[in-house]
Amino acid sequence: MTLTMLVSPAAAASERHETRALTAYATLDRYFGTADGSGLYREQYPAAAEDNPYSYEWPYSQVHIAALDLTVAHPRGEGEYAARAAAQEHYWNAAGGTTGRAGYDSYPVAPYGAGGDMFYDDNEWVGLAKIQRYLQTRDAAALRRAKEIFALVESGWDTDTSHSAPGGVFWTQATWSHDRNTVSNMPGAELGIRLYQITGQRRYLQSALRFYDWTNTYLQSPSGLYWDHLDLDGTLEKTIWSYNQGVPIGVNVLLYQVTRDRTYLRRAERIADAAYDYYVTQGRLNGQPIFFNSIFFKNLLLLQSVTGGDRYRQAMARYADWVWSAKRDPRTGLVHFSTDGRTQVIEQAALVQIYAVLAWPRAKWPILY
Repeated sequence: MTLTMLVSPAAAASERHETRALTAYATLDRYFGTADGSGLYREQYPAAAEDNPYSYEWPYSQVHIAALDLTVAHPRGEGEYAARAAAQEHYWNAAGGTTGRAGYDSYPVAPYGAGGDMFYDDNEWVGLAKIQRYLQTRDAAALRRAKEIFALVESGWDTDTSHSAPGGVFWTQATWSHDRNTVSNMPGAELGIRLYQITGQRRYLQSALRFYDWTNTYLQSPSGLYWDHLDLDGTLEKTIWSYNQGVPIGVNVLLYQVTRDRTYLRRAERIADAAYDYYVTQGRLNGQPIFFNSIFFKNLLLLQSVTGGDRYRQAMARYADWVWSAKRDPRTGLVHFSTDGRTQVIEQAALVQIYAVLAWPRAKWPILY
């Protein structure tokens, strides 16, 4: 019997996923990393003449999370995570935005940039990453940062009862948008429930339920899937994005865990079934941005950490392999989803996340979001 025959199919798949995650990360660093000591990354490759020196916060947060996910898949991830987490702080605005709460600006602050408007969803992704890091390592600084971010999110709640559908966390502090989005409310709910799980402080759960109930009331469609956002006049933007389905699944799983009320678990399963049918069965998944699909699948694995089964992990692996074979240039290692020949840093980072998490043992899925 050869050594190859002793390796199980699952172990072989995990090894392949780990190798691809490392390969995709090396490509990410090679083409988007900067050499100025900042640790920051560029927005796209090849760069355009009008590009800023560094990426905006939302893309960089996903690079940060790619390194975080890699820490579970391979020891090499620890050094990369330390560098990415340090550079993340170049976006931190300690003075606070329009609500007076500190948070991450949309662009690096001095000396690397002039900062920018705060987006609540951008901050929520980092907050959830800090929770994941805390659950992995009991990093007290990560937990403190997650609490600061949650305070920022709470400050973004719409308190004007004259608005249509009053309430909801705004998407951004920028004056050019007054939208309240699924993506600014449900990740906030997920962050709040995680903080309640860790601290036992009920105020986190109360705020999380406020975000959750508002989103279910105003942004959940009759199909069970979630629309994108609502403006102050009550106009709905009804695009159904994959990450806007994934996060509510995760929120319901966590609510089930903290309350033991199976109603929440049944809701998670119904949303997951509807989303699987909409994206996978009906063939829409490949048309979604890869950085939305990475979030979608992670929350599906969080569900399966409770319910068991392998349906969603298998769909995730099929999707990853489609990207690898159909959307990746084997010469450069870069993924290409547009027709302009450019790769966005957030796209490459999402590929790292997907393959890194596919390499995780199932026992680690409960820390996902």
